Amino acid sequence: MSIRSLLLGSAAALAATSGAQAADAIVAAEPEPMEYVRVCDAFGTGYFYIPGTETCLKIGGFIRFQTAFGPDAADSRYKQVDSTGADRSSSDWDAFSRAYISFDAKSDTEYGTLTGFFAAEFNADNDTDAGDSFIDVDEAYIQLGGLKAGFFYSWWDKGINGESDSLGNNTEFNSIAYLYDGGSFQAGVAVDELEGTSTKSNGVGVQGIVSASVGGVSFDLLGGYDTEYEEGAIRALLSADLGPGVFQLAGVWASDPNAYWNASEWTVAASYAFKATDKLKITPGGQYWSDLRSGNTFDSGLDKWRAGVTLDYAVTEGLATRVSVQYNQEDLTATTDRDYVSGFVRLQRNF
Repeated sequence: MSIRSLLLGSAAALAATSGAQAADAIVAAEPEPMEYVRVCDAFGTGYFYIPGTETCLKIGGFIRFQTAFGPDAADSRYKQVDSTGADRSSSDWDAFSRAYISFDAKSDTEYGTLTGFFAAEFNADNDTDAGDSFIDVDEAYIQLGGLKAGFFYSWWDKGINGESDSLGNNTEFNSIAYLYDGGSFQAGVAVDELEGTSTKSNGVGVQGIVSASVGGVSFDLLGGYDTEYEEGAIRALLSADLGPGVFQLAGVWASDPNAYWNASEWTVAASYAFKATDKLKITPGGQYWSDLRSGNTFDSGLDKWRAGVTLDYAVTEGLATRVSVQYNQEDLTATTDRDYVSGFVRLQRNF
């Protein structure tokens, strides 16, 4: 073998070795398959699958701007008082903004739908001395089938259409509740922690509800018992489709002031939500309170009534306005009373 052949063979072997090493150095790892967000339609619109799971998530909320008017309007939303017990503001109008966001996670299990829900409010008001600018947990609960536990609105929070009514005192608690849903018939019971509802010790409340619906008519009967005061309240609510709108009638009776109802011995309220157009709804309504609360009991000589109208207008998809104007008359003592106009103008973007 000549020296020339030996040199060429060595060069070829060296090139092959170098090429193999270079190829090994630049080999890239296989990319992980990408999982795109999938729509989940098992629980209604707006849900999507959390990637890598079978849990469906829905994110919602609203942005609200509102201007309220009426006596002590700046205090009416949070009822802030100073160290002497007096209202911190005497303004008859107030503007504030609110952002609300909610997270609703659902999945199917052998025991029914498993839900985890959380919602928070972010309030903004220039009256910071009154504590109006704060973050508030609106609801936080776990639900499995008909069983629900956490911090959530109770059945006492349900009212009638419009802004003329007030049918519950404290309406949100840390609770454990069970609701049987038979479609046209429902029945439920709840146990509530009553912390913060009175100056007494941390007590327990019990609620029970039965509901029935036939066609366009539904009826609720709700009761609550406050173990701190050993008093209770009963509320009935009727709703019926009538012509181009919905008529609602409600009444509350209490044995004495308690966590669920303490405004008066009894009250009755009614409203009619008239759908004028696809975008405009007009809701007149009114309420009468008899034997208003005086201290820790009811006074048979005092009463109150309110009547007004609420206008709802859908500007466009996701943007709506609400205007409420109410005339109020109430007895302050057996010999003095007052009357005034209250209400608000609201602009709200829902998402």
